[in-house]
Amino acid sequence: MVRPPRAAFVTLLATALSVSLAGGAGAVPGSVPTAQVQAPVVLAPAKAEGVAPTAAGVQKAVAAILSDPALGKHRGIYVYDASRGKPVFSVGSATPYVPASTLKLLTTVSALETLGADHTFATKVVSAAKGSIVLVGGGDPLLTVKRQTDPTDYPTRASLQTLAASTAKALKAQGITSVTLGYDASLFTGPAVNAKWQPNYITEGIAAPTSALWVNEGRVSPGMAKRAPSPSQAAATAFAAQLKASGIKVAGAVKRAVAPTTATPLAQVTSPTVGEIVEYVNLHSDNDGAEVLLRHVGLATKNGGSYAGGVLGVKATLTKLGLNVSKATIEDGSGLSRTNHVPLDVLAGAVRVAASEDHPELRHLLTGLPVAGFTGSLEDRFGVAGTGPGTGLVRAKTGTLTGVHSLAGMVRDRTGTLLVFAVASDSVPVPKTLAARAALDRAAAALANCGCAV
Repeated sequence: MVRPPRAAFVTLLATALSVSLAGGAGAVPGSVPTAQVQAPVVLAPAKAEGVAPTAAGVQKAVAAILSDPALGKHRGIYVYDASRGKPVFSVGSATPYVPASTLKLLTTVSALETLGADHTFATKVVSAAKGSIVLVGGGDPLLTVKRQTDPTDYPTRASLQTLAASTAKALKAQGITSVTLGYDASLFTGPAVNAKWQPNYITEGIAAPTSALWVNEGRVSPGMAKRAPSPSQAAATAFAAQLKASGIKVAGAVKRAVAPTTATPLAQVTSPTVGEIVEYVNLHSDNDGAEVLLRHVGLATKNGGSYAGGVLGVKATLTKLGLNVSKATIEDGSGLSRTNHVPLDVLAGAVRVAASEDHPELRHLLTGLPVAGFTGSLEDRFGVAGTGPGTGLVRAKTGTLTGVHSLAGMVRDRTGTLLVFAVASDSVPVPKTLAARAALDRAAAALANCGCAV
Protein backbone atom coordinates (compact mmCIF):
# COMPACT_ATOMS: atom_id res chain seq x y z
CA MET A 1 0.00 0.00 0.00
CA VAL A 2 1.42 3.35 -1.02
CA ARG A 3 1.39 5.85 1.82
CA PRO A 4 -0.20 9.20 0.86
CA PRO A 5 1.96 12.32 1.12
CA ARG A 6 1.82 14.12 4.45
CA ALA A 7 2.44 17.77 5.25
CA ALA A 8 5.41 18.49 7.49
CA PHE A 9 3.26 20.22 10.05
CA VAL A 10 1.45 16.95 10.80
CA THR A 11 4.76 15.37 11.81
CA LEU A 12 5.65 18.30 13.99
CA LEU A 13 2.25 18.39 15.65
CA ALA A 14 2.16 14.67 16.34
CA THR A 15 5.70 14.69 17.72
CA ALA A 16 5.13 17.71 19.94
CA LEU A 17 1.81 16.33 21.14
CA SER A 18 3.10 12.93 22.20
CA VAL A 19 6.19 14.38 23.88
CA SER A 20 4.62 17.31 25.69
CA LEU A 21 1.87 15.14 27.11
CA ALA A 22 4.31 12.62 28.56
CA GLY A 23 4.78 14.39 31.85
CA GLY A 24 6.39 17.58 30.58
CA ALA A 25 9.07 16.18 28.29
CA GLY A 26 11.01 18.74 26.27
CA ALA A 27 10.90 19.07 22.49
CA VAL A 28 13.09 16.91 20.30
CA PRO A 29 16.40 18.72 19.71
CA GLY A 30 16.45 20.35 16.30
CA SER A 31 12.67 20.36 15.90
CA VAL A 32 10.76 23.46 14.83
CA PRO A 33 8.46 24.88 17.51
CA THR A 34 4.88 24.29 16.42
CA ALA A 35 4.08 27.94 17.07
CA GLN A 36 6.28 28.85 14.09
CA VAL A 37 4.42 26.56 11.71
CA GLN A 38 1.60 28.31 9.90
CA ALA A 39 -0.91 25.54 9.42
CA PRO A 40 -4.52 24.87 10.28
CA VAL A 41 -5.35 22.93 13.42
CA VAL A 42 -5.77 19.27 12.48
CA LEU A 43 -6.33 17.85 15.95
CA ALA A 44 -8.19 19.21 18.92
CA PRO A 45 -5.93 19.85 21.91
CA ALA A 46 -5.63 16.70 24.00
CA LYS A 47 -6.94 16.80 27.52
CA ALA A 48 -4.54 16.34 30.40
CA GLU A 49 -6.46 13.26 31.39
CA GLY A 50 -9.08 11.52 29.29
CA VAL A 51 -11.71 8.95 30.08
CA ALA A 52 -10.47 6.14 32.31
CA PRO A 53 -9.96 2.99 30.22
CA THR A 54 -11.24 -0.35 31.45
CA ALA A 55 -9.91 -3.85 30.99
CA ALA A 56 -13.07 -4.76 29.08
CA GLY A 57 -12.64 -1.73 26.82
CA VAL A 58 -9.04 -2.53 25.95
CA GLN A 59 -9.86 -6.20 25.44
CA LYS A 60 -12.64 -5.27 23.04
CA ALA A 61 -10.23 -3.11 21.03
CA VAL A 62 -7.40 -5.63 20.69
CA ALA A 63 -8.86 -9.14 21.14
CA ALA A 64 -9.51 -9.86 17.47
CA ILE A 65 -6.08 -8.54 16.49
CA LEU A 66 -4.24 -10.66 19.05
CA SER A 67 -6.06 -13.77 17.81
CA ASP A 68 -4.35 -13.43 14.42
CA PRO A 69 -2.70 -16.83 13.78
CA ALA A 70 0.29 -15.05 12.24
CA LEU A 71 1.37 -14.20 15.78
CA GLY A 72 1.92 -17.83 16.71
CA LYS A 73 1.14 -19.34 20.08
CA HIS A 74 3.18 -17.13 22.43
CA ARG A 75 1.80 -13.61 22.02
CA GLY A 76 0.62 -11.04 24.49
CA ILE A 77 0.00 -7.42 25.40
CA TYR A 78 0.35 -5.26 28.50
CA VAL A 79 -1.37 -1.86 28.77
CA TYR A 80 -0.81 0.72 31.52
CA ASP A 81 -2.82 3.89 32.15
CA ALA A 82 -0.05 6.45 32.65
CA SER A 83 -2.58 9.25 33.20
CA ARG A 84 -3.76 7.55 36.38
CA GLY A 85 -0.78 5.41 37.25
CA LYS A 86 -2.25 1.93 37.12
CA PRO A 87 -2.24 -1.21 34.95
CA VAL A 88 -5.36 -1.65 32.82
CA PHE A 89 -5.12 -4.86 30.84
CA SER A 90 -2.82 -7.73 30.02
CA VAL A 91 -3.10 -11.03 28.26
CA GLY A 92 -0.42 -13.61 27.57
CA SER A 93 1.94 -11.81 29.93
CA ALA A 94 2.40 -14.54 32.53
CA THR A 95 5.66 -15.66 30.93
CA PRO A 96 8.57 -13.52 29.68
CA TYR A 97 9.28 -12.92 25.98
CA VAL A 98 12.40 -12.76 23.87
CA PRO A 99 12.39 -8.95 23.57
CA ALA A 100 14.75 -8.44 20.61
CA SER A 101 15.55 -4.74 20.32
CA THR A 102 12.87 -3.56 22.74
CA LEU A 103 15.50 -4.58 25.30
CA LYS A 104 17.32 -1.36 24.34
CA LEU A 105 14.69 0.49 26.38
CA LEU A 106 16.10 -1.14 29.53
CA THR A 107 19.69 -0.32 28.59
CA THR A 108 19.02 3.28 27.63
CA VAL A 109 16.79 4.13 30.58
CA SER A 110 19.53 2.72 32.82
CA ALA A 111 22.16 4.86 31.06
CA LEU A 112 20.08 7.99 31.58
CA GLU A 113 19.54 7.17 35.25
CA THR A 114 23.13 6.25 36.11
CA LEU A 115 25.11 8.66 33.91
CA GLY A 116 22.74 11.61 33.51
CA ALA A 117 21.39 13.00 30.26
CA ASP A 118 24.08 15.71 30.03
CA HIS A 119 27.07 13.40 30.51
CA THR A 120 29.58 13.13 27.65
CA PHE A 121 32.50 10.81 26.82
CA ALA A 122 35.94 12.15 25.92
CA THR A 123 38.41 10.73 23.40
CA LYS A 124 41.84 12.03 24.36
CA VAL A 125 45.41 12.27 23.18
CA VAL A 126 48.06 12.34 25.88
CA SER A 127 51.84 12.59 25.81
CA ALA A 128 53.60 9.80 27.67
CA ALA A 129 57.07 11.22 26.83
CA LYS A 130 58.50 13.73 24.40
CA GLY A 131 57.58 12.55 20.91
CA SER A 132 55.38 9.71 22.21
CA ILE A 133 51.59 10.04 22.26
CA VAL A 134 48.68 7.75 23.11
CA LEU A 135 45.14 7.89 21.73
CA VAL A 136 42.83 7.06 24.65
CA GLY A 137 39.29 5.79 24.06
CA GLY A 138 36.59 7.07 26.38
CA GLY A 139 33.76 4.93 25.09
CA ASP A 140 32.23 7.37 22.60
CA PRO A 141 29.88 5.13 20.57
CA LEU A 142 29.40 7.68 17.79
CA LEU A 143 32.99 8.79 17.18
CA THR A 144 33.65 9.25 13.48
CA VAL A 145 36.66 9.87 11.22
CA LYS A 146 35.82 13.15 9.55
CA ARG A 147 33.83 16.19 10.58
CA GLN A 148 30.14 16.16 9.70
CA THR A 149 29.25 18.25 6.70
CA ASP A 150 25.48 17.77 6.86
CA PRO A 151 24.05 20.08 9.54
CA THR A 152 20.85 18.02 9.65
CA ASP A 153 22.72 14.86 10.72
CA TYR A 154 21.74 14.44 14.37
CA PRO A 155 23.47 14.35 16.75
CA THR A 156 26.69 16.21 15.94
CA ARG A 157 29.51 13.74 16.43
CA ALA A 158 33.09 14.10 17.57
CA SER A 159 35.68 13.28 14.91
CA LEU A 160 39.26 12.08 14.67
CA GLN A 161 39.85 14.82 12.11
CA THR A 162 39.11 17.48 14.72
CA LEU A 163 41.16 15.64 17.34
CA ALA A 164 44.14 15.28 14.99
CA ALA A 165 44.08 18.98 14.10
CA SER A 166 44.10 19.96 17.78
CA THR A 167 46.82 17.43 18.55
CA ALA A 168 48.99 18.66 15.68
CA LYS A 169 48.62 22.23 16.86
CA ALA A 170 49.73 21.29 20.38
CA LEU A 171 52.69 19.26 19.11
CA LYS A 172 53.90 21.93 16.71
CA ALA A 173 53.79 24.46 19.53
CA GLN A 174 56.41 22.24 21.21
CA GLY A 175 58.44 21.98 18.01
CA ILE A 176 57.44 18.33 17.47
CA THR A 177 56.58 17.09 13.98
CA SER A 178 57.20 13.34 14.35
CA VAL A 179 55.77 11.01 17.00
CA THR A 180 55.19 7.39 17.90
CA LEU A 181 51.54 6.52 18.45
CA GLY A 182 49.93 4.06 20.83
CA TYR A 183 46.26 3.43 21.51
CA ASP A 184 44.50 2.69 24.79
CA ALA A 185 41.08 0.99 24.79
CA SER A 186 41.35 -0.36 28.33
CA LEU A 187 38.29 1.45 29.70
CA PHE A 188 36.15 -1.57 28.81
CA THR A 189 37.12 -5.03 30.01
CA GLY A 190 36.15 -8.63 29.38
CA PRO A 191 35.25 -10.25 26.03
CA ALA A 192 34.54 -7.83 23.19
CA VAL A 193 31.96 -10.23 21.76
CA ASN A 194 29.01 -11.45 23.82
CA ALA A 195 29.11 -15.22 24.33
CA LYS A 196 25.31 -15.39 23.92
CA TRP A 197 25.33 -13.99 20.38
CA GLN A 198 25.04 -15.98 17.17
CA PRO A 199 28.49 -16.31 15.51
CA ASN A 200 27.24 -14.69 12.30
CA TYR A 201 26.44 -11.42 14.08
CA ILE A 202 30.09 -10.38 13.89
CA THR A 203 30.98 -11.90 10.51
CA GLU A 204 27.92 -10.33 8.85
CA GLY A 205 28.40 -6.95 10.50
CA ILE A 206 25.20 -7.07 12.55
CA ALA A 207 27.35 -5.99 15.48
CA ALA A 208 30.99 -5.12 16.09
CA PRO A 209 33.35 -6.37 18.79
CA THR A 210 32.54 -3.74 21.42
CA SER A 211 35.36 -1.32 22.18
CA ALA A 212 35.96 1.86 24.16
CA LEU A 213 37.82 3.16 21.11
CA TRP A 214 36.42 2.89 17.61
CA VAL A 215 35.26 5.03 14.70
CA ASN A 216 32.08 4.50 12.71
CA GLU A 217 31.23 1.71 15.16
CA GLY A 218 34.12 -0.38 13.93
CA ARG A 219 33.07 -0.34 10.28
CA VAL A 220 35.77 -0.83 7.69
CA SER A 221 34.31 2.15 5.86
CA PRO A 222 31.35 4.43 6.70
CA GLY A 223 27.98 2.98 5.80
CA MET A 224 29.26 -0.55 5.23
CA ALA A 225 28.29 -3.51 7.38
CA LYS A 226 31.72 -5.17 7.53
CA ARG A 227 33.62 -4.48 10.75
CA ALA A 228 37.32 -4.39 11.51
CA PRO A 229 38.65 -7.38 13.51
CA SER A 230 40.14 -4.88 15.98
CA PRO A 231 38.05 -1.67 16.00
CA SER A 232 40.50 0.06 18.36
CA GLN A 233 43.51 -0.61 16.14
CA ALA A 234 41.53 0.51 13.10
CA ALA A 235 40.65 3.75 14.89
CA ALA A 236 44.29 4.37 15.78
CA THR A 237 45.37 3.72 12.19
CA ALA A 238 42.76 6.19 10.97
CA PHE A 239 44.00 8.71 13.53
CA ALA A 240 47.56 8.31 12.27
CA ALA A 241 46.36 9.16 8.76
CA GLN A 242 44.61 12.26 10.08
CA LEU A 243 47.76 13.31 11.93
CA LYS A 244 49.74 12.99 8.70
CA ALA A 245 47.18 15.19 6.95
CA SER A 246 47.73 17.75 9.71
CA GLY A 247 51.50 17.75 9.27
CA ILE A 248 52.58 15.24 11.93
CA LYS A 249 54.54 12.14 10.92
CA VAL A 250 53.81 8.90 12.79
CA ALA A 251 56.98 6.84 13.01
CA GLY A 252 56.83 3.06 13.26
CA ALA A 253 53.82 0.86 13.82
CA VAL A 254 50.75 1.89 15.78
CA LYS A 255 50.70 -0.26 18.94
CA ARG A 256 48.38 -1.03 21.81
CA ALA A 257 49.37 0.79 25.01
CA VAL A 258 48.10 1.87 28.40
CA ALA A 259 48.37 5.60 28.95
CA PRO A 260 50.24 6.45 32.18
CA THR A 261 48.15 8.33 34.73
CA THR A 262 50.89 10.96 34.74
CA ALA A 263 50.70 11.54 30.99
CA THR A 264 50.29 15.13 29.82
CA PRO A 265 46.96 15.92 28.09
CA LEU A 266 47.35 17.31 24.57
CA ALA A 267 43.86 17.38 23.06
CA GLN A 268 40.41 15.87 23.33
CA VAL A 269 37.00 15.74 21.66
CA THR A 270 33.73 15.03 23.43
CA SER A 271 30.79 12.92 22.36
CA PRO A 272 27.17 14.01 22.09
CA THR A 273 25.38 13.93 25.42
CA VAL A 274 24.06 10.66 26.81
CA GLY A 275 20.57 12.01 26.19
CA GLU A 276 21.34 12.53 22.51
CA ILE A 277 23.02 9.13 22.23
CA VAL A 278 20.00 7.46 23.83
CA GLU A 279 17.71 9.15 21.30
CA TYR A 280 19.91 7.97 18.44
CA VAL A 281 20.16 4.40 19.73
CA ASN A 282 16.41 3.99 20.17
CA LEU A 283 15.41 5.84 17.00
CA HIS A 284 17.69 3.75 14.78
CA SER A 285 17.81 0.61 16.95
CA ASP A 286 21.59 0.88 17.03
CA ASN A 287 23.02 -2.39 18.41
CA ASP A 288 26.57 -1.10 18.80
CA GLY A 289 25.60 2.07 20.62
CA ALA A 290 23.48 0.05 23.03
CA GLU A 291 26.36 -2.29 23.81
CA VAL A 292 28.66 0.65 24.58
CA LEU A 293 26.04 2.20 26.86
CA LEU A 294 25.68 -1.16 28.64
CA ARG A 295 29.36 -1.09 29.58
CA HIS A 296 29.11 2.51 30.76
CA VAL A 297 26.24 1.48 33.03
CA GLY A 298 28.49 -1.25 34.44
CA LEU A 299 31.20 1.29 35.18
CA ALA A 300 28.78 3.83 36.64
CA THR A 301 27.33 1.24 39.01
CA LYS A 302 30.81 -0.04 39.99
CA ASN A 303 30.21 -3.42 38.40
CA GLY A 304 33.00 -3.01 35.85
CA GLY A 305 33.23 -2.28 32.15
CA SER A 306 32.41 -5.73 30.79
CA TYR A 307 29.08 -6.78 29.33
CA ALA A 308 28.52 -8.94 32.41
CA GLY A 309 29.13 -5.94 34.64
CA GLY A 310 26.78 -3.88 32.50
CA VAL A 311 24.01 -6.45 32.88
CA LEU A 312 24.41 -6.35 36.66
CA GLY A 313 24.27 -2.57 36.52
CA VAL A 314 21.13 -2.54 34.39
CA LYS A 315 19.32 -4.93 36.70
CA ALA A 316 20.29 -2.92 39.77
CA THR A 317 19.21 0.34 38.11
CA LEU A 318 15.87 -1.02 36.94
CA THR A 319 15.21 -2.30 40.46
CA LYS A 320 16.05 1.15 41.82
CA LEU A 321 13.51 2.62 39.39
CA GLY A 322 10.83 0.31 40.78
CA LEU A 323 10.76 -2.37 38.07
CA ASN A 324 10.59 -6.02 39.12
CA VAL A 325 13.28 -7.83 37.14
CA SER A 326 13.16 -11.05 39.15
CA LYS A 327 11.66 -12.93 36.19
CA ALA A 328 13.86 -11.26 33.58
CA THR A 329 16.91 -12.82 31.95
CA ILE A 330 19.14 -10.11 30.48
CA GLU A 331 22.26 -11.12 28.57
CA ASP A 332 23.27 -8.01 26.61
CA GLY A 333 22.40 -4.37 25.96
CA SER A 334 21.08 -4.58 22.42
CA GLY A 335 18.61 -7.47 22.51
CA LEU A 336 20.55 -9.52 19.98
CA SER A 337 20.72 -12.56 22.26
CA ARG A 338 17.88 -15.03 21.94
CA THR A 339 18.41 -16.04 25.55
CA ASN A 340 17.09 -12.69 26.75
CA HIS A 341 13.63 -13.12 28.30
CA VAL A 342 11.76 -10.13 29.72
CA PRO A 343 8.18 -9.74 31.00
CA LEU A 344 6.02 -7.30 29.04
CA ASP A 345 5.36 -5.16 32.11
CA VAL A 346 9.11 -4.59 32.47
CA LEU A 347 9.48 -3.50 28.83
CA ALA A 348 6.54 -1.14 29.22
CA GLY A 349 7.87 -0.16 32.63
CA ALA A 350 10.92 1.57 31.14
CA VAL A 351 8.57 3.86 29.20
CA ARG A 352 6.29 4.25 32.20
CA VAL A 353 8.99 5.53 34.52
CA ALA A 354 10.39 7.84 31.82
CA ALA A 355 6.93 9.38 31.40
CA SER A 356 6.27 9.80 35.11
CA GLU A 357 6.43 13.11 36.93
CA ASP A 358 8.99 11.60 39.29
CA HIS A 359 11.64 11.12 36.61
CA PRO A 360 12.04 14.14 34.31
CA GLU A 361 15.71 13.16 33.94
CA LEU A 362 14.61 10.19 31.81
CA ARG A 363 12.64 12.10 29.16
CA HIS A 364 15.18 11.44 26.39
CA LEU A 365 13.88 7.87 26.36
CA LEU A 366 10.56 9.24 25.10
CA THR A 367 11.88 11.83 22.65
CA GLY A 368 13.96 9.16 20.94
CA LEU A 369 11.10 6.75 20.34
CA PRO A 370 10.30 6.26 16.64
CA VAL A 371 7.06 7.86 15.43
CA ALA A 372 4.70 5.49 13.62
CA GLY A 373 4.93 5.99 9.88
CA PHE A 374 7.45 8.80 10.11
CA THR A 375 10.79 8.23 11.79
CA GLY A 376 13.46 5.68 12.61
CA SER A 377 12.56 2.01 12.69
CA LEU A 378 8.84 2.87 12.35
CA GLU A 379 9.26 5.03 9.26
CA ASP A 380 8.07 2.27 6.93
CA ARG A 381 5.47 0.81 9.31
CA PHE A 382 1.77 1.55 9.89
CA GLY A 383 1.01 1.57 6.18
CA VAL A 384 -1.42 -1.37 6.00
CA ALA A 385 -5.16 -1.54 6.60
CA GLY A 386 -6.19 -0.93 10.19
CA THR A 387 -3.05 0.96 11.21
CA GLY A 388 -4.03 4.45 10.05
CA PRO A 389 -5.28 5.65 13.47
CA GLY A 390 -1.82 5.07 14.91
CA THR A 391 0.14 6.89 12.21
CA GLY A 392 1.96 9.87 13.69
CA LEU A 393 0.56 9.17 17.15
CA VAL A 394 2.09 5.90 18.29
CA ARG A 395 5.66 6.25 19.54
CA ALA A 396 7.34 2.91 20.14
CA LYS A 397 10.58 0.96 20.13
CA THR A 398 10.63 -1.95 17.73
CA GLY A 399 12.05 -5.41 18.29
CA THR A 400 12.85 -7.83 15.48
CA LEU A 401 14.64 -11.16 15.26
CA THR A 402 13.69 -14.15 13.13
CA GLY A 403 10.39 -15.33 14.63
CA VAL A 404 10.37 -12.47 17.16
CA HIS A 405 8.48 -9.20 16.88
CA SER A 406 7.66 -6.64 19.55
CA LEU A 407 6.62 -3.04 20.13
CA ALA A 408 6.87 -1.10 23.38
CA GLY A 409 5.95 2.55 23.72
CA MET A 410 3.13 4.99 24.31
CA VAL A 411 0.09 6.58 22.69
CA ARG A 412 -2.82 8.85 23.58
CA ASP A 413 -6.23 7.27 23.09
CA ARG A 414 -9.08 9.25 21.52
CA THR A 415 -10.11 10.77 24.85
CA GLY A 416 -6.64 11.95 25.82
CA THR A 417 -5.54 9.21 28.19
CA LEU A 418 -1.86 8.37 27.90
CA LEU A 419 -1.40 4.62 27.49
CA VAL A 420 1.93 2.84 27.82
CA PHE A 421 2.06 -0.58 26.22
CA ALA A 422 4.14 -3.55 25.21
CA VAL A 423 2.93 -6.10 22.67
CA ALA A 424 4.96 -9.04 21.44
CA SER A 425 5.24 -12.50 19.95
CA ASP A 426 8.32 -14.71 19.94
CA SER A 427 6.70 -17.62 18.13
CA VAL A 428 6.02 -16.15 14.68
CA PRO A 429 6.26 -18.63 11.77
CA VAL A 430 8.86 -17.20 9.39
CA PRO A 431 6.46 -17.11 6.39
CA LYS A 432 4.11 -14.97 8.52
CA THR A 433 6.72 -12.34 9.41
CA LEU A 434 5.10 -9.37 7.65
CA ALA A 435 1.61 -10.35 8.76
CA ALA A 436 2.73 -10.62 12.38
CA ARG A 437 4.43 -7.24 12.28
CA ALA A 438 1.28 -5.70 10.79
CA ALA A 439 -0.81 -7.27 13.56
CA LEU A 440 1.34 -5.58 16.21
CA ASP A 441 0.96 -2.27 14.38
CA ARG A 442 -2.82 -2.72 14.32
CA ALA A 443 -2.85 -3.44 18.05
CA ALA A 444 -1.01 -0.22 18.81
CA ALA A 445 -3.25 1.71 16.39
CA ALA A 446 -6.31 0.23 18.10
CA LEU A 447 -5.17 1.76 21.38
CA ALA A 448 -4.87 5.14 19.68
CA ASN A 449 -8.35 4.81 18.24
CA CYS A 450 -10.25 3.61 21.29
CA GLY A 451 -11.86 5.33 24.23
CA CYS A 452 -11.39 1.95 25.92
CA ALA A 453 -13.99 2.76 28.57
CA VAL A 454 -16.45 0.03 27.60
